[in-house]
Amino acid sequence: MAKLVLSMETTMLKEIPLIKERTTIGRKPHNDIQIDNLAISGEHAVVITILNDSFLEDLGSTNGTFVNGQSVKKHFLKNGDTIELGKYRLKYVAELPQQTSNADFEKTMILRPGAKPSAPPPAEPAPAVAATPAAAPAPSPAATAPSAQDHSSTSPGMAPAPASAPPPAAAALPLGAIQLLSGGNAGKEMELTKTLTTLGKPGVQVAVIARRPHGYFITHVEGASFPVVNGKALDAQARQLADHDVIELAGIKMEFFLKS
Repeated sequence: MAKLVLSMETTMLKEIPLIKERTTIGRKPHNDIQIDNLAISGEHAVVITILNDSFLEDLGSTNGTFVNGQSVKKHFLKNGDTIELGKYRLKYVAELPQQTSNADFEKTMILRPGAKPSAPPPAEPAPAVAATPAAAPAPSPAATAPSAQDHSSTSPGMAPAPASAPPPAAAALPLGAIQLLSGGNAGKEMELTKTLTTLGKPGVQVAVIARRPHGYFITHVEGASFPVVNGKALDAQARQLADHDVIELAGIKMEFFLKS
């Protein structure tokens, strides 16, 4: 289990195991990690933990969030990373192998209810077709006459040996996708090829869909209100998506489905 080690200067204050999917950091008392310091915003940052992987996201803090001396908005946490919040430090310690990379925590796909879809490129003209079809070539004698090898394989009294069937392949997870059902981009589809795909409107409502070997899971990341799946709001835990689930996120309705 991964954990965060909170310290100030050279003094270690406490260890926080990342047992929740969302661990909030900020000055207000309702945060999971409360740091009562004016340099820390009321709701400063959040750590999303999915299986063995953790991701840090700044929640629009006043003074910013830094990892290893670099300002970040979103960051895939690696073992030994140090989150810097004013005078405080949170060291990330991962005790299990991680499954994802920073490249998989891609930029949030921004959903805007009033966005207009871009015009498709003009179609290329179809190639001209000949007015009269070409005559089919006559079959060659070699193609119609059975070979000696053909006779030997079907000799009287000898049934052909059945071909050995290949071993059944392990069932692979079908590729998931979402289709927008409302807004200016209604009808648009997006395949969920990344390990993690973030959707929503930063500062309003953001969720992440994780692609795992046993299915797709949606988790709330940002916003006061939680996304809705099939008319029911999510809680702080990840929810596995089923084929044709309807998601409502940042004012947009979309359908999750599995491609055959």
